[in-house]
Amino acid sequence: MTERLSTENLAALRENISRIREKIKALAPGRDVVLLGATKTVPPDVINYAARECGLSVIGENRVQELLDKYPHLDRERLEIHFIGRLQKNKVKYLIGKVALIHSVDSIELAREIDKRSQAAGVITDVLVEINTGKEESKGGINPEDIEEFLASLSQFENIRVRGIMTMEPICSDPEDYKKYFWMGKSIFDRYFGKPGDILSMGMSGSYQQALMCGSNLIRVGTAIFGARS
Repeated sequence: MTERLSTENLAALRENISRIREKIKALAPGRDVVLLGATKTVPPDVINYAARECGLSVIGENRVQELLDKYPHLDRERLEIHFIGRLQKNKVKYLIGKVALIHSVDSIELAREIDKRSQAAGVITDVLVEINTGKEESKGGINPEDIEEFLASLSQFENIRVRGIMTMEPICSDPEDYKKYFWMGKSIFDRYFGKPGDILSMGMSGSYQQALMCGSNLIRVGTAIFGARS
């Protein structure tokens, strides 16, 4: 432990995780929901404390280099690591074998590179298809109407396994406005997925409660767990 882990900060971390778990129980009763801690800028000692003392078992990193810097220091016996940010083809080779799930597949070229690197490593890599529900040009993800064709194209790859979808929504000033985007994601998920173990990754710190109400079974929560980013 280091000086960054003050008693007050640790108490807040425990309280935040406990509060979010209570929200999951209340808003998704009986559902198996994964709480993913989005750990961009969070130091490894804080992440490891959350795993060891608070039961956090899944984390997501947004940046390849940051993940690589943290990787040797993470408690990988307790933690499952996901990649949740936009991914460039030339960075794929650094993730294969290190992450359990890539959330952000949004092009055939990226999928082909993941498949190629996975085949070379002798592994099958689990991925989610990222959907840009608001069709924002500044964000990654495929448009909702392209999902069927995209999934059909992905079927050619033998070393990737599509586990479900991840959605990115526009920032909404009223949290209730997120629901129309989450219901769109849930509709796509129900149409093409829905088997036990399939993943619907929706909702972040400011929207996870609405996402849970709309059927999300994986929420990506950063600030609401770890506090404001530095």
